[in-house]
Amino acid sequence: MNFRAIALPIGRLLILISLLMILPAIADIFARNPDWQIFLISALVLSTAGVLTTFAFHGHRPPGNFREAIIFVNAAWFVFSLAGAVPLYASELNISFTDAFFETASGLTTTGSTVLTGLDQMPPGILLWRALLQWVGGIGVIAIGVWLLPGLRVGGSQLFALETSETTHKPYGHVSPFLFRLLGLYGGLNLICAALYLLCGMTLFEAIIHAMTTVSTGGFSTSDQSFGQFPGVTVYWVAILFMLTSSVPFLYLIRSIERRRVSLDVQIVLLLSIVLVAAFSVFYFERYIVHDTPFHMFTLAVFNVASVISTTGYAANDYLQFGPAVIAIFFMLTFFGGCAGSTSGGFKMFRIAILLSHFRGLLKRMVRPRRVVETTYQGRAVSNPVLEGVFVFAVVYAAAFAGFSMIYLALGLDLETSLSASITALANVGPGVGDTIGPSGTFQTLPDAAKWVLAIEMILGRLEILGGILLLTPDFWCD
Repeated sequence: MNFRAIALPIGRLLILISLLMILPAIADIFARNPDWQIFLISALVLSTAGVLTTFAFHGHRPPGNFREAIIFVNAAWFVFSLAGAVPLYASELNISFTDAFFETASGLTTTGSTVLTGLDQMPPGILLWRALLQWVGGIGVIAIGVWLLPGLRVGGSQLFALETSETTHKPYGHVSPFLFRLLGLYGGLNLICAALYLLCGMTLFEAIIHAMTTVSTGGFSTSDQSFGQFPGVTVYWVAILFMLTSSVPFLYLIRSIERRRVSLDVQIVLLLSIVLVAAFSVFYFERYIVHDTPFHMFTLAVFNVASVISTTGYAANDYLQFGPAVIAIFFMLTFFGGCAGSTSGGFKMFRIAILLSHFRGLLKRMVRPRRVVETTYQGRAVSNPVLEGVFVFAVVYAAAFAGFSMIYLALGLDLETSLSASITALANVGPGVGDTIGPSGTFQTLPDAAKWVLAIEMILGRLEILGGILLLTPDFWCD
């Protein structure tokens, strides 16, 4: 095992974390909040640890293999969560380390579940730090999804070959050209989103925070009311546009901007179709309960649907008050998620598209048993390894959802909260259903043991589950 290939990037990651902490420190200095000292001290300690680790393992190192990459990603997510929790724990928030770790893990995985209240009066440094965690987590999710997860063979190992005419699984052949384009697109979306938020009436600080948490599909806000604090409908449509854009494969967006020949992706069509059907369904039930203009009600319906399916987790109102049918709709949307190669989580639309194609073929063969019907994606046949990977992931996804639900039941949560907490953490959505962790509640009242399990489940969900489960298998550690 080449531990240097794991420890060296961890050390550099600690240095990156410490540099990011300077930004909230500056924000608190301008706000004359004493927490600036906490951020600077935390930055100093973490940078020292990062520099010492980097020097200790510096030198020639052979290229890391897939096993070391898996260990690194798991370790990086956990180390970043621990390090990011330090200033939250030491600040004037007066929260436990469990809550600080939960909040940080939720931010980095762009889940958006929170244990904090009183956001409207919270120091700017804390609000900025939460947004930075989600911003970094969003860009990390895309990079991992494109460069590491295909090796897990959970249905995405040949995704890019299916979507395009690429002869390799990795776009642009090398990491540098793709990361350059990815950072440019990611930063550009943030700038445009922030500018539009400013035009909609947000303050500069609110625009920056919400742009970072919208494009990363994270959902942290500057108010306990989330998007309910903003009047008018224009700001909601801006959020809808960027939540859905960030749920589209970033590789598809990059190629579209570069004017390469790209056909409309099946998973994008499926995503938008589900959003429209679900939004009109919610609007249908909402209009019997809420007395408002039809356009405003439809706007809120589209916003809430886009927020959940993109796994952003913003809330404009308590949509769970619209009746059991609406609750069922949003609970189902929690499972879906956005497209592969985006910042969103969930089961992912390309897997749903492949399963639907395979199911359609099964129905045709039932009518005509001798008929040969291939499972296709984008008009191309899906190979057996890809199809097997999708089925394996579906089984593991369902098993993880059920398993974690039983753990939460054993920890004292009621059935509704257990089921909702399990899927919202696994799919990295944020709010669940029910009075406790619904869009009008927080995770604060849950027992500490449940918060630790939820944090682990969030990280597992971001690693497509198998990325974490592999560490528990004996074969993984055998040479």
